[in-house]
Amino acid sequence: MTADEARAKKPGSESPRAKRPRATRARRFGASGRRGILGRLRFLGGRRRNPEGRMSLASHLSELRSRFIRSLAGVCVGAVVGWFLYEPVLDFILEPLTELEDSRTQINFQTIGAGFDLKMRVSLWIGAIVSSPWWIYQIGAYIGPGLKRNEKAYGAAFGCVGVALFTAGAFSAVRMAPHAVRILQSFVPDGSYSLLEAGSYVTFYTRLVLAFGISFLVPEVLTALNFLGLLSARRMLGAWRWAVVLAFVFAAIANPLPSPWPMTVQAFVLIALYLAAVLISWVNERIRARGRSGERTVLTGERARE
Repeated sequence: MTADEARAKKPGSESPRAKRPRATRARRFGASGRRGILGRLRFLGGRRRNPEGRMSLASHLSELRSRFIRSLAGVCVGAVVGWFLYEPVLDFILEPLTELEDSRTQINFQTIGAGFDLKMRVSLWIGAIVSSPWWIYQIGAYIGPGLKRNEKAYGAAFGCVGVALFTAGAFSAVRMAPHAVRILQSFVPDGSYSLLEAGSYVTFYTRLVLAFGISFLVPEVLTALNFLGLLSARRMLGAWRWAVVLAFVFAAIANPLPSPWPMTVQAFVLIALYLAAVLISWVNERIRARGRSGERTVLTGERARE
């Protein structure tokens, strides 16, 4: 008999785990543990049955409805905040008119409910701006599962750059609005009064801000088309004449100032952004070409070894 067999036959030589009653081990491995194991098994089984995580059309529509309702709820919550911020925001929008030296320009509310209607509109605009991180996240959460890791990184980068460009365009419109109001109101004849409808003036102000902000996003859209392989840098550079013409036409339409200098400055800013988009697209194509040439070299070497 060996020493190991003798040690095994000695009384009291069982391990503490062997002596522990089954009831104690069952209590340690309770209902919560069983639920965790069963949940993992269901998850792994679902991943084996659907390794790519595909969804049916009905599931996509259900997810879209859920994201849309959440986004709408966020905008409503932001509108409640905008309701209390209405007075300072409206004062900021009306500041170009209040800074005029003469008192011939006045804001007019033509109907009984015009004040309430304007407050609702401004509150919704404020709500959309305040809740923008929330509904932008909902859009990303809906599109994100269908993207690869590098595509998600590109999407986040384009989103941040887009917010910065739109903010720059909107800021330029806010800076230009007082000059536009002062010059346009200078055409009012002497001895007459300018009774501006409040809703029309606020619409003019918001459209001006949106037009300038969207115009700064056009180069990013062109760059995104290049990253998707739909537009080449050579083609973009070949259309530079049309880009210059469209930049000046858009600046002439969107710019309310009668002076040519603000229009010229805005057109040159748009042209500079367009050339920056061409440069980024060219660098992207060079990087992709180098990557493809490296893959071809590796494949050629492997075939030569075979």
